[in-house]
Amino acid sequence: MEIEKSPPPCGEVAERSDACGGRCTSQADIVQIARTWIGTPYVHQASVKGAGCDCLGLLRGVWRELFGEDAEAAPPYSPDWAEALGQETLRDALARHLNEIDPRAAAPGDVVLFRMVTRGPAKHCAVVGEKDGAPTLIHARQNKRVSEEAFSAPWRKKLAYAFRI
Repeated sequence: MEIEKSPPPCGEVAERSDACGGRCTSQADIVQIARTWIGTPYVHQASVKGAGCDCLGLLRGVWRELFGEDAEAAPPYSPDWAEALGQETLRDALARHLNEIDPRAAAPGDVVLFRMVTRGPAKHCAVVGEKDGAPTLIHARQNKRVSEEAFSAPWRKKLAYAFRI
């Protein structure tokens, strides 16, 4: 696993997009923006604060609030898209725009990606938060609204990848 990608030497083009877009954002800003989505209903493929989003839609919405537009267009996908393809599609997309870090180093403001089924592709994402010194997850889950919950042992067991903006 490649950890903390270094920027390319001056004059060379990075293989991934520049997440800062010329203005860097703090991890606290990311958590604060993600929390403004709490209460948004779960709607598959949506990304509209207050109206509906899924886990990817939450990340897309946070990204837009930080940088003004989506990093890339999300193609249509079915609820079982990851299993149907058998590829790490979401991981690969995140790696094009974010810096992959060791999942054990995930901190507030980082994006985490989970395997919901053992040996299955990683397909659920969240923003790491913190309350009273304890790590939390801000995420959209099927049949629930965007919420913040403890980053508990069952979630840690499913943790597959982590990324930093």
